[in-house]
Amino acid sequence: MVTGTTTTERVSKVEAKRLWSATVKDNHNFLPKIWPEIFSSVTFLEGDEGAGTIKQFNFTPAATKEFSYVKERVDEIDEEKLVYKYAVIEGGPLGNNLIALSYEIKFVAREDGGCLITRTSNYETLPGAQFDEGKVKELKEKMNAMFEKVEQYLLSNPNLY
Repeated sequence: MVTGTTTTERVSKVEAKRLWSATVKDNHNFLPKIWPEIFSSVTFLEGDEGAGTIKQFNFTPAATKEFSYVKERVDEIDEEKLVYKYAVIEGGPLGNNLIALSYEIKFVAREDGGCLITRTSNYETLPGAQFDEGKVKELKEKMNAMFEKVEQYLLSNPNLY
């Protein structure tokens, strides 16, 4: 069993509050809208969008061969500091190689405009499972590609959020 943490940082040209609104507060509408080929739907299973809320992200068959959905629990949502913490509680990569996976995302405004996005992932592998550094690198690349698409979409639609 391996436990670990990975952190990625990314500078965006989009204001922190706009990214927060699109990717945290309205992700249930925003993600299927800009990625219909990946997200078939996002459903609230419990809660009112605050801590304790459980959402299910459903993926299209073309999106991944490994899993069809992921359930996430909101652990913290701080609208003043723009910090979002959540844990994967079912589906997704859980059960294959991982027994725990959680994230923290921070959006920090920059004086020159835009923001700094910091994404921290904490994980724990199943006993006997090998840690795959290549898989972590691939996941980071996918997340960067997703944020690039979000950034381009929001820059192209300046009146959204």
